Amino acid sequence: MKPKLLFFCILLIFTGLLPMSAFAQQNQIPIFVVATFDYPGAGNSTTPLDINERGEIVGYYVDANNVRRGFLRRLNGNFTAIVAPNDTGNYTTAFSINNNQTITGDYFNNADAVYHGFLRRNGVYTQYDGGGAWNGTGILGINDNEDFVGGITDPVAPQRSFVNIGGTQTFINIPGAFESVAYGINNANRAVGFYRDAGLVYHGFIRSANGALTNPVDFPGSSSTNLQGINNRGWIVGRYTDAQGREHGLFRKNASTYVSFDYPNATATSINGINDYGFIVGRYTDAAGRRHGFAAFALAF
Repeated sequence: MKPKLLFFCILLIFTGLLPMSAFAQQNQIPIFVVATFDYPGAGNSTTPLDINERGEIVGYYVDANNVRRGFLRRLNGNFTAIVAPNDTGNYTTAFSINNNQTITGDYFNNADAVYHGFLRRNGVYTQYDGGGAWNGTGILGINDNEDFVGGITDPVAPQRSFVNIGGTQTFINIPGAFESVAYGINNANRAVGFYRDAGLVYHGFIRSANGALTNPVDFPGSSSTNLQGINNRGWIVGRYTDAQGREHGLFRKNASTYVSFDYPNATATSINGINDYGFIVGRYTDAAGRRHGFAAFALAF
């Protein structure tokens, strides 16, 4: 199917699910909400984290018993729970999905009290641990070449971000960072994430394929910035906090074009994933403190 035709088919399907729209606060790039959703079940709190070109969405939900499970939401709205086989801690998160339908994430194993990363290919889970003295691994982003990024922690040390390209793991060392985590990587191996400085303030960073860093990357006027995802056009999404402590979604087309986005009537908003067609996914928090998922379209072409 031609890209433009596929694009309009996806748009029609999404808008058929929920005929509503909302705009970004800044009008240079409008963002239209096309669907909201929750993992089925009373009282579930839902957080989508990534979307691929098929319109498939992954993330996690927390039920009324505080059990955390990953999910896959297909374009038709059907959900599949994602639970790692060795999860004995009621805690699995699906962080990322590529166009090959490989899903990455982490889970907690009570037997060793450690978070382990995983890759789920065709329903088969492969565990991934950072190795060495570091334990506690999350795979938070993956591209179509199966290169991935994430974070690794030690029981007594801060989190460190890493990239794994072609099977070789490399830590991302950000000068002045107390801790860091990488959340997204595109097919050009350009990675994004965020770190905390010595004052424990969050800032975004961008890592090029050759390892060059751009940091800090902050939403203009923000008190903190988290970068969550990047597509193959180099468009970046995430969230930022303003001077009053309120959380907003962010869209970054390039170094000079930032857009702030709030889901209508939400107390907090985060944009967590973006595909090459400009479809984004994120979560908003209602007045009762419950999270809900949304899908939207950024008209940035």
